[in-house]
Amino acid sequence: MLEAKVTLTHPTRPLRQFVGRTGSGHYLLLDDADGATGPKPIELVALAMAGCTAFDVITFLRMKRHQRVTGYEVRVEAEQADRPPQVFTKVRVHHVVTGYDIDPAAVEEGIRLSEEKYCSVEGMIKHTAQFATTYEIVAETNGTGNRQPAIAGQKWPGNFAE
Repeated sequence: MLEAKVTLTHPTRPLRQFVGRTGSGHYLLLDDADGATGPKPIELVALAMAGCTAFDVITFLRMKRHQRVTGYEVRVEAEQADRPPQVFTKVRVHHVVTGYDIDPAAVEEGIRLSEEKYCSVEGMIKHTAQFATTYEIVAETNGTGNRQPAIAGQKWPGNFAE
């Protein structure tokens, strides 16, 4: 069972800042747009989505497909419903994989497995949101710093029209 706890940091003030503690003992600050001292809870959902798929895909690429990944980034953008509860309605996920001789088929398979099987955060969000996933592969060039996109803007099946 997972656990989480949030505690109001200033109980006598009108602010809504909370300290969150995860079941594994990690702390983070949560706030709203007015306080602006930490992420809003909905931002943490997007971050959790990015982190969840990132762990899945990088593990698959390195451990299962033995790809020489030197950098990896996941960007998530989400649109919310206009009225409460303001759930995500559209989510765009973009993967940027940097490395030597990265196999596009391996990237596609890692993303597919994350989306369809392993990412529990996406498993929850996909009940309210349409997903569009893209990726790009950036070729590493022997430490010269001159990285070049090898493959960019690949669409994943099932995307919503933009």
